[in-house]
Amino acid sequence: MIGKIKEFNFKSLLILNTFALLVTSYTFKNFICIGVYILFFFISLFSTKNGLRIIKKLNFLQNIRTEGPANHLKKSDTPTMGGIFMIIPFLLFLLLITINLSSLKLFILLLTIFGFFITGFLDDYLSIKNKGNTGLKAKEKFTIQSIIAILFILLAYKKDFINPLIVVSDSWGINMNIFILPISFVVLVGISNSVNLTDGLDGLAAGCSGIVFYGLGTEILMKGQQELFIFSILCYSMSGVCLGFLKYNCYPAKIFMGDTGSLSIGAILGSIALLTNSVFTLTIFSGIFIIESLSVMIQVGFFKITKRLFQKGKRIFLMSPLHHHFELKGIKEQKIVENFWIINILLVILGIVLKINL
Repeated sequence: MIGKIKEFNFKSLLILNTFALLVTSYTFKNFICIGVYILFFFISLFSTKNGLRIIKKLNFLQNIRTEGPANHLKKSDTPTMGGIFMIIPFLLFLLLITINLSSLKLFILLLTIFGFFITGFLDDYLSIKNKGNTGLKAKEKFTIQSIIAILFILLAYKKDFINPLIVVSDSWGINMNIFILPISFVVLVGISNSVNLTDGLDGLAAGCSGIVFYGLGTEILMKGQQELFIFSILCYSMSGVCLGFLKYNCYPAKIFMGDTGSLSIGAILGSIALLTNSVFTLTIFSGIFIIESLSVMIQVGFFKITKRLFQKGKRIFLMSPLHHHFELKGIKEQKIVENFWIINILLVILGIVLKINL
């Protein structure tokens, strides 16, 4: 069915996401949601358009991995680190809210996102400086992410900001007790790296992120808890940011978000889900990110196991993450991205339906 849809482009996604937010705002009688979304959409449009000029002047250009699909080599020298112009407006917004509300919970959130933002920035900067797609080493990046995540989790858990009871519906949940700590680590670091792995095709990560942020904001709003309303606002603002950036990031991309954007986006999703007890629903919403990440783990694991057994490694996919497998199957990049967006929309609908009916 999805394959029969002739075109589902940036304009289609923007119209659908905006319409969904209008319906949500009307349903909950709160038009701050759509207002913040529209405001940050235009802020993102403006900051990305002008940031693109700055990136070009600074010569911050993407280096493409030679081991990737051959057709990606033409993307070499595309301006990168666009995540700067996505995340900084959001961080400033979060800072203003944190100061205004004097909220420790928001302050911890701010520090965590900033930590992932700096990690991504360093990775991108070193990659450009080294003139190769090699910034921070994998172990270095994971170590920094782990330290930030552990500090966030311990502080939040100590202040009872993280609930060990994972809520599945209004009527029941699963009490994880102390196991909520490693689960929280997997959620935060896992989603951050999953968004990073998904950011391999023009508009894929930005489009999916805009959809997931809408879903998460709506799920939080459905909880009906006034103290959590601000997190809905933060999600809707990021949905606007992602779609504003997508205008320049969809095929053919004029700018890439880099790790500066992808690691930060994942950290925002993971940390907000933990602070609002929305882990179960986020797992459904983030199905695309999770599948992309699992495809890499399956590919690497299968290769290592078969190499030990048969002295020659074998592969399940033509290439991982999964979107590269479809590329090598001959499917056009735009079609892969559009179909992934549609699947992500269906996952958000599924998550919301389950939230209502369970």
